[in-house]
Amino acid sequence: MIQIRDEIASDVAARERLLDACFGPARVLKTSQRLREGRLPAQGLALTATRGETLVGTVRLWDVATGCGRPALLLGPLAVDPALQGVGLGGALMRTALTRAADLGHSAVLLVGDAPYYARFGFAPERVAELAMPGPFERARFLGLDLAPGALDGALGVLHATGRLAPLPEIAAEVAGIAARRQAA
Repeated sequence: MIQIRDEIASDVAARERLLDACFGPARVLKTSQRLREGRLPAQGLALTATRGETLVGTVRLWDVATGCGRPALLLGPLAVDPALQGVGLGGALMRTALTRAADLGHSAVLLVGDAPYYARFGFAPERVAELAMPGPFERARFLGLDLAPGALDGALGVLHATGRLAPLPEIAAEVAGIAARRQAA
């Protein structure tokens, strides 16, 4: 049986291994990572899927703002154990995360990902046509979703991180992990 729950501190090492298995060590080189570095996920929006004691899925959302100051969430990464891909776990994580984000009062979610996959949740490139990431990104993979009607209407500019800063020991561990992954990439 698979359970989706809040991420806990003991999930971190398993989450990192899962992300490496799904995306490889070069994942830390992506522009989205620049918006996450040194930050904590948005309050209540770091989810883990477990089967028994094994972490088999993860999704996190991060506080960002548009260049014009409009708040939004940046989703990612979403990852599912390769052995369980295609059984609907990624969709379940997405639905849970989006429902929780709306329930917490967030109005928009942005991501960089596979447009056909995320379209089924309502994500569309048109919602972010006037927005940009703070570094290289694939325009066709940059997508947005209004959780509240019209939340992204008129949004423009370059995204920037606005979330809570991680504690210094956590930042030091993150920097060490990123350095190791960059060297491996």
